[in-house]
Order: sequence, then structure tokens, then C-alpha cells
Amino acid sequence: MPPKTPWRFPLDPGIVYMLLASLSFAFMGGFAKVLSQSLPPLEVTFFRNVFGVIFVVASLGKYPLKQTGGKPWLLLFRGTIGFLALLAYFYDFAHIPLANAVTYNKTSPIFVAIFAYLFLGERLSRTGWLAIGVGFVGIVLIAQPAGIDFGKYDLLGIFSGIGAALAYTSIRELRRYYDTRAIVLSFMGVGTLGPVVLMMLSEYIHPPELDFLLARFVMPTGTLWLYALAVGTFATVSQLLMTKAYEHTQAGIVGTVSYSNIVFAVAIGVFLGDPFPDLWTALGMVLVIGSGLMVAMKRNML
Repeated sequence: MPPKTPWRFPLDPGIVYMLLASLSFAFMGGFAKVLSQSLPPLEVTFFRNVFGVIFVVASLGKYPLKQTGGKPWLLLFRGTIGFLALLAYFYDFAHIPLANAVTYNKTSPIFVAIFAYLFLGERLSRTGWLAIGVGFVGIVLIAQPAGIDFGKYDLLGIFSGIGAALAYTSIRELRRYYDTRAIVLSFMGVGTLGPVVLMMLSEYIHPPELDFLLARFVMPTGTLWLYALAVGTFATVSQLLMTKAYEHTQAGIVGTVSYSNIVFAVAIGVFLGDPFPDLWTALGMVLVIGSGLMVAMKRNML
């Protein structure tokens, strides 16, 4: 008898890790959405980051940082813009369907291509410009503005994508000087201290139009503590799984698979009571996904 061929898992490990990371991100969004009905998004942002800070700081004792440093202001910029983008993202969770908020945030590859062209001198092909155009059409279809008037939640959603793109673009420079954990800590550290400072300021100033930025602390009770723990846990697990995905598979492939997050967000959002996306919103999501795939595949070919 011929020897048996050992069974192998049919999918690339990197793809599996990214699918699990996307599912975990979607669960984080679902718990954040539920938690945001009782706690201000600013406070939810705090809980999302504080567990990650504990995990990274704990790792420093076992594996010290290996870096040259020298870009403190850029590191602070990465942490601050990442925190503000996340805050806008979580604020939208409380006010619009989960899938819409996730899709807005997933426009970040479109803006990364633009910022890399403007600030890093990277060449942008005709395919890249086409991808950007397709992505912006998708944004308009999701927002469905009255004329050219985008609503507050749409603008914050778009900003979450822009902010994430600026953070990702800065990482390209920072990784030449800093350990990955230092870069992550800059984001989670600001995302932990920032909400504390803003909640303290909110005791004295709290204009209604800045409710996405300023909010008073609300003490969680009962199951809200479990939801807060779930937000932090799923966020940390997602980051770990995503890191493993990039270790095993090419970045272009992993980036493509990451768009499964939108599909998971639609399912979880509908389960939580969100309306199923209408035709135009669904088409907008498809266009945003398509534009992101065009950017990812083009970059993977270069």
C-alpha cells in the first residue's frame, strides 16, 4: 500500500488568522455598540485600550524594547491621531448601523494610498486613482447625503478612516526607529490617558456639539463590566491574530481577507437590531471593498 498523504488544512494559516481577527474585531464592535447604549463612547474607548496597555507593558518585562528611537513627536502624532480616529469610530457605533461604521473605517487603505503619494512620494498608478474614485463613490452611496451635506455621523465615520490612514502611514516611518510594541503602546497609551483627561474636563465644559469628544464618566454596573471586559479582550485578541496573519502571509493577501470584517459586522449588527443594508448602502459597501482590494492587489504586485 502506498503511504498515506498527511492531511493538511486547506487554507493558508495567514488567511485563517485574518478571518479570525476580522471576526474578533466584529465581536468587539458588537460589544462596543451594546456598551455605548449605556456608557459614553469616550469611556468605551478607554476600556478598549486599557487592557492592551496592561498586556504590552507586561511583555516589556520579559522582552525589553529593541530600538534606536529619535522620532518622539511622530510617535506622539501616531498615538493621538489613532486615538481620535478610534473615538470617532466608537461614537458611530452608538448612532449608526455597525456595518456602516465598520465600512467607513475600512476606507483607510484608500486614504493610505493618497497620503503615501502626498507625503512619502510613492507612485500612484491609474489603477490606484481608479480605486480611489471607486471608493469615494462607495462612501457617497453609504452616506446618501442631502445634496453635498454629509451628516455628523458620516463625517466622523470618514474621519475614522482618514485618521487610521494617517496612523498607518506614520507607522511606515516609525518602524525604522521603534519596536512594534512601542508604536502600539503610543496608540493605546494615548487611548487610555486621553479619555481620562477628556472626562475630567467634561466636568467643567460639556457643549452638546462636542458630545463625541467630551463626556462625563459613568460608573459601569452589573453586566456592563462584562461587556467592557469583552471589548478590551476581543480588541487585544484581534491585534494578536492580525499580527500572526501578517507573519504568515503576504500583506496584500491579508489586507484583502480583512474586508470579511464588513460581512461579519453586517451579521452581528442585524442580530443586535440594526436594519439590513438597503440596496444603495450595500452597493456602497461593495464599492468600498472593491476599491480596497484594488489598492491591496496593486501594492502586492509592485
